[in-house]
Amino acid sequence: MRLFLTGVGCVGKTTIGGKVANLMGLPFFDLDHETETFFGTSIERLQSRFLTSHSYREEAAKALLHLLERPESRRSVIALPPSGLMGGYLRAVRRSDGVVVALVDEPENILERITFYDIDSNLIERQLTAREKRLYLREIKKDITYFGKTYARAHLRIDIAGLDVEAAARKVKEAAMVLPAKAASGFEGGKSELGLGAPGASRRSSSP
Repeated sequence: MRLFLTGVGCVGKTTIGGKVANLMGLPFFDLDHETETFFGTSIERLQSRFLTSHSYREEAAKALLHLLERPESRRSVIALPPSGLMGGYLRAVRRSDGVVVALVDEPENILERITFYDIDSNLIERQLTAREKRLYLREIKKDITYFGKTYARAHLRIDIAGLDVEAAARKVKEAAMVLPAKAASGFEGGKSELGLGAPGASRRSSSP
């Protein structure tokens, strides 16, 4: 099984995806990391070469296509960027044989997990003021609205609100394993909703 995880930044795709992969005995790939390796530069520096998010996605999708051609990815868990079901990413995912899961959570929970990176993808330690938290919470809610519409294309939307990493990973694994085979064969096969939460915004220089 090839399992794709999407959702807005800081919803937990990488952390939960790694745990899901361990539970299923599969390799895990973070597409942000794969993109930086493929292009030999950081996500933010790569983004700066393009005038629009659309043009960036068309180029960055080459890294996903490259990953999907690798034998070790045929049975794996892959964390997509927030826009993983848009543009070039979406076309690549549609051509693959896999299950797509959109992780959703409450914006306040996502705010607690917010992380910051510099232009070279180095982690930055930062404490937010009360005012900054309000501003970022507003941005998270905007991302929920903007990206959330695309997550209706996923086979599954799984609400992880109130769950720790282990519980969230088990919920994802169990849902993906029972998904009807016809649903996993393509986006037209059907989808299920295990709770409707809301994803949030990443302050990582994550793929738009």
